[in-house]
Amino acid sequence: MVQRVAVVGAGAGGLASVKCCLAEGLEPTCFESSEDIGGVWRYTDSTDSRRITVYRSVITNTSKEMSCFSDFPFPEDFPNYLPHRLVLEYLRMYARHFDLLQHIRLQTTVLSVRKCPDFSTSGRWEVVTESRGVRESHVFDAVMVCTGHYQEPYLPLASFPGIESRFKGQYLHSWEYRDVQAFRGKRVLVLGIGNTGGDLSVELSRVAAKVFLSTRSHTWVVSRVSDHGFPLDMVSTTRFNSLLDWLLPSALTRRIKFRKFNSWFNHTNYGLASSKSSKFKMIINEELPFCLLSGTVVLKPNVKEFTESSAVFEDGTTEGNIDVVLFATGYNFSFPFLEESVGGTIHDNRSLYNCIFPPQLEQPTLAIIGLIQLTGSIMVGSEMQARWVTGVFAGWNKLPPPSRMMAEVLKRKPAVKRNPSERENLKMSFISYVDKIAACAGVKPSVLRLLLTDPQLGLAIFFGPCSPYQYRLEGRGSWSGARAAILTQWQRSLRPLRTRMLGDSSSSSWGWSWMCLLALPAALTAAWLCSKHPQPGWSP
Repeated sequence: MVQRVAVVGAGAGGLASVKCCLAEGLEPTCFESSEDIGGVWRYTDSTDSRRITVYRSVITNTSKEMSCFSDFPFPEDFPNYLPHRLVLEYLRMYARHFDLLQHIRLQTTVLSVRKCPDFSTSGRWEVVTESRGVRESHVFDAVMVCTGHYQEPYLPLASFPGIESRFKGQYLHSWEYRDVQAFRGKRVLVLGIGNTGGDLSVELSRVAAKVFLSTRSHTWVVSRVSDHGFPLDMVSTTRFNSLLDWLLPSALTRRIKFRKFNSWFNHTNYGLASSKSSKFKMIINEELPFCLLSGTVVLKPNVKEFTESSAVFEDGTTEGNIDVVLFATGYNFSFPFLEESVGGTIHDNRSLYNCIFPPQLEQPTLAIIGLIQLTGSIMVGSEMQARWVTGVFAGWNKLPPPSRMMAEVLKRKPAVKRNPSERENLKMSFISYVDKIAACAGVKPSVLRLLLTDPQLGLAIFFGPCSPYQYRLEGRGSWSGARAAILTQWQRSLRPLRTRMLGDSSSSSWGWSWMCLLALPAALTAAWLCSKHPQPGWSP
């Protein structure tokens, strides 16, 4: 019987795990190696500790209504997209509200997590920690690893001949970047066009003499601001859109998406992406297209090699007098504290049952939280994982036997190299994955039942944003405020914008009511059909 649970890491996933343990009557102890909670969201100017943190100017890519914990909305007056300071403030509010801090041991590093000798029957783990030079050994009934996947900077120097042997300029990884001051007046080459590479290129272009952005992938750039000025994820991440993705042929949905992306600007003209490519990624950046248009950022293909002061690209062109090369090449994950028989088998999240449980263990008392890449908020996905895992530990949720879990894992594709650019292809649909875990935990909302019993709420869930509150409507851990939170989420997204009131008081509430009435039969039909013929991409 699980009672005492060790939680490794006090970032967003660790805080959610502690809270979920308490909700299930378990006894969590959270070990955090740094001096405070918050994980990557706790910004520091220093890089001496090698602790991974966000850069000074970072803004979230997912909006507050789509990123919050499912029973704890962000304050109404917080902006829709948040700087790291407000995310950290929110995490502190969450910890205080649910009285989590007393269960967290700061400045305590986990050195090892090993099976106890009787693990096959007890499932217990020996956890060795160190705090201020003092080592301690503990025995826990279960362990939740919440260190995420931003752990080790990925610096592929071997892929760029000459960068170490010939190049005389400076090179560094983006984890060392804090602000623009050190790059003023310099010619900078940014390698990698993920969200970080795009953000830093734009920011550096304001002070650098020139910024070159090198990429080898097809990349579609989208804005956080969507239709009518609402947040992108609130408009696009809906069960209705997910249903369309399932119903329509993939080639058609891809064509529709590309057409939508190109309606902002033609990506082929900018050298970013071609609609003929089947392999592509998306980044969120409102300013990059203008920087390319104004020439403050110049897009280049992949680097072939470096000379003393120049970069030679695969198309044969050369850019000289490069002062700084900034690697925006992502991060690797590792679990050095896990014994080799466990940690050595985790190549990526496909090595885990439902991206959480190592399937080879005789007892399911180890869970990896947050090792996921979703099309939506990882914070929401991590909380759902924690709810299911603690339900398993408490005996409410059941897992298949290890042999069946292993067979399920082996059905998936072979693991890829621990290369962040290749792991981009492992990104999963937010709705599909969170729904899957919610179903395992017994908390997935029934759209069909809600359409029949509470049409207003059912329509808001089906056509509106798939916000975290949906997963608090029923089952264990239901929240009495979930319905109201769903029905008022659009108003909360507008609240921080009401800093200057205009005389126009027109409302579209009547139009919305008529649309709901007309859409109800179609929504009922769709939900009924999908309940009879569930598919991996969508379920009611």
